[in-house]
This record gives sequence, structure tokens and C-alpha cells, in this order.
Amino acid sequence: MLMTYLPKVDFQIDRLFDEALRSVSGDVAWAPACNAYEDEQGFWVEASLPGMDPNDIELQVEDGVLTVQGERKGLMKEGVTRYIGELREGKFSRSFTLPSNVDQHKAAASYRNGILTVQFPKAEEAKPRRITIEAK
Repeated sequence: MLMTYLPKVDFQIDRLFDEALRSVSGDVAWAPACNAYEDEQGFWVEASLPGMDPNDIELQVEDGVLTVQGERKGLMKEGVTRYIGELREGKFSRSFTLPSNVDQHKAAASYRNGILTVQFPKAEEAKPRRITIEAK
């Protein structure tokens, strides 16, 4: 039996929306490939940004939206014949609506092996907790 992976429709719609915004906005040249997911501990965003200096990446949270933006420079080489040009250069931006159950003030970010990871822990009141029963 042949198995085919079909991406989730909502991700396809998000991608189309991002591409439409980039075509309208002249200042953003590309958007990095990203993963966004939630587990018991929090909400995670991973962005593929190979070759970037972490100092050239800006993270901002405003009104419950995380924006990852920056600019990659220096990939285009003069005097060469380009056959494939998939590594994008120029300004980039991606935005993510944060779930209401995370603590936006306790975010942590790391950059390792070309992957930016941003983690928002769940608010204490949103974490599952066990209630003990008193025996009388």
C-alpha cells in the first residue's frame, strides 16, 4: 500500500497567507521554515535559520503575538554562475499567535545548529495538578 503524507490544511493556508503578505510588503524577502507545537510544559517555536548570527535575529512579543525577524546578508557571491539559489538572503519575518495559557514573560530562546528555539512555559494555573482528597 502506498502511503502519502498530506500536510495539514491549516499549515497550507498559513503558508499561503504568509506568501501573500510577503508579496504585498516589499521589505520582507522571505520567511523561514518553522515548527510550532504545544506540550504539557509549554508552547514551542522552532525556526530554521542556518548560517545566521543570533545577534542578527530579533524576537518580539506584542499583544500575544511572537514575531521572529531579522536579515541574512552575504550569501550572494559576485562573479559566479548560480544554478540553484534556495538559501534566501534579505529581511525575513514570521509571526505566531501565542496560546492564552502560556506565560509570555518567562520566554526563553536558544540557537543551536541553525535552529532557533523559543519556549513559552505554561502559566502555573494552566498546568495540570493533582488534588488530594482528605479523609475525615
